[in-house]
Amino acid sequence: MRLAELFHSIQGEGKLMGVPSVFVRASGCNLRCVWCDTPYASWEPEGQDVPVPQIADRVAELGAKHVVITGGEPMIMPDIVPLCELLQGRGYHVTVETAATVFAPAKLDLASLSPKLSNSTPTDRAGGRLAAAHEKQRLNFPVIQQFIDTAPDFQLKFVISAPGDVQEVRAVLDHLSGWSPSDVLLMPEGTDRATLEARSTWIAEACKREGFRFCPRLHVLLYGNQRGT
Repeated sequence: MRLAELFHSIQGEGKLMGVPSVFVRASGCNLRCVWCDTPYASWEPEGQDVPVPQIADRVAELGAKHVVITGGEPMIMPDIVPLCELLQGRGYHVTVETAATVFAPAKLDLASLSPKLSNSTPTDRAGGRLAAAHEKQRLNFPVIQQFIDTAPDFQLKFVISAPGDVQEVRAVLDHLSGWSPSDVLLMPEGTDRATLEARSTWIAEACKREGFRFCPRLHVLLYGNQRGT
């Protein structure tokens, strides 16, 4: 698997927010979100190919019991299934963070699904070519539903930039079944404290209205927007 980075930190998002975790960041993505905060794993992917057993050994050196496989987009990686199987076999709790555009029968404990809203589309880059490809792929409802139906646990995490995004979340959810409001998380888009705080107040109010969970970006608040956190 091509790795951008592997590090020990605090889970900053979702149902397991605050849990010490090892993050395995795959490098490479089939989407091009305009606000992507890890361009080194998507727009300009970096890293080296690392064998699955070596990845698992590096995870073991860091000592945490929770592993988060993220990206980029880990579900497009050829070795995602054997990596998850090996980590689970060694007793780790495995979360996979994915945009849920591609499905693979990977063993996991938590599917962290992040369907992309229209605010992600890069309309001002590459003459519209990347925007068209991104827009075509960003929502795959059968794949999202397959994760919901097969994962032991899941969460639906949406990046919110403007109040109108909440209505778009509702439209996405109308295409899906088997979820409850407590499975839905609204997270402010932003990579600095001021932007996150400005958006958090009204997003929290939207969560109160809808019964959704509010999802702060704890790692950004703790460490700032830097790699390895």
